[in-house]
Amino acid sequence: MAKIYESITELVGKTPLLEIKNYEKKHNLNSKILVKLEYYNPNQSVKDRIALAMVEDAEKKGLLKPGYTIIETTSGNTGIGLAAIAATKGYKFRVYIQDQVSRERFQVIKAFGGETIKLSEEPAVARVLEETDGDFVAAIKALREEVLSKEKDIFFVDQVSNPANPAIHEATTGPEIWEDTNGKVDILVANVGTGGTVSGAGKYLKSKNPDIKVVAIQPGPNSLPSDANPEPEEITGVHPFEGIPVERVPSTMNLNIYDEKFEVETIQAYEAARDVAKTDGILVGTSSGAAIYAATQIAKRPENAGKTIVAVLPDTGLRYLSTNLFNKEFLG
Repeated sequence: MAKIYESITELVGKTPLLEIKNYEKKHNLNSKILVKLEYYNPNQSVKDRIALAMVEDAEKKGLLKPGYTIIETTSGNTGIGLAAIAATKGYKFRVYIQDQVSRERFQVIKAFGGETIKLSEEPAVARVLEETDGDFVAAIKALREEVLSKEKDIFFVDQVSNPANPAIHEATTGPEIWEDTNGKVDILVANVGTGGTVSGAGKYLKSKNPDIKVVAIQPGPNSLPSDANPEPEEITGVHPFEGIPVERVPSTMNLNIYDEKFEVETIQAYEAARDVAKTDGILVGTSSGAAIYAATQIAKRPENAGKTIVAVLPDTGLRYLSTNLFNKEFLG
């Protein structure tokens, strides 16, 4: 029967799993790698899930009312998802966005009618970022307390502490993986930004089978700012959760859910994303490349032969055309 949808809110979730068979063959892998293609969401990223969930949760609780402005801080994809949801629901939207993200993100948010402000352009936030060496959690706290507390008729989404974030992954992402594999999944691989995906999906999958291993990805040391390398090529939206003060870890990240931390460097993520585009015809972003790289290395371990690994790929490569991801000169 024909099916006509009435809102993009009805299109969020139910993204497909794809076995990247040509990639497996090229790398002589004895494990299956299934990638969850989150770019099948209406605005091409996994963040559509939490954008819709956090908005509708706020509406139900009376925190978001007609005429209000939705506000968020983001590295890009959550802002895009929220801008689209705000547009379809009739809200205004303003986002404070990290400076180093690709210009496509700014352009897409503006296309949906959203207002974009660089974090460095908000004095209170810029000061905290400088004082704390880029502590994003501390910057959000400063924004909330020193700027947004003085405004009326707004709803600050605050994805890094909003419980609706991991909850929607427990309610949708995890069950989708379980059902599409008929419960035959051994390892889940996911990046950590806010930690919502790995925490929610990991919790659900472990509730179905405690033996499922959860691998959480964080950037390698060469892909993080340091005294020797203050402006490295970073993996957009992927943040450290181990080896940093616990207060800098988003509360949406369940530090008890993962079995292994896996570090990926930006160059490794780039190589994997470029590789899978050529072997299997999927164009994904840098964080997706990180997930594929991690899944590949895990698949090569002798003890994982014959196992099924599911890697969550957060977004489309079309958001990275202005970056070095597909710049041949960058990797040679």
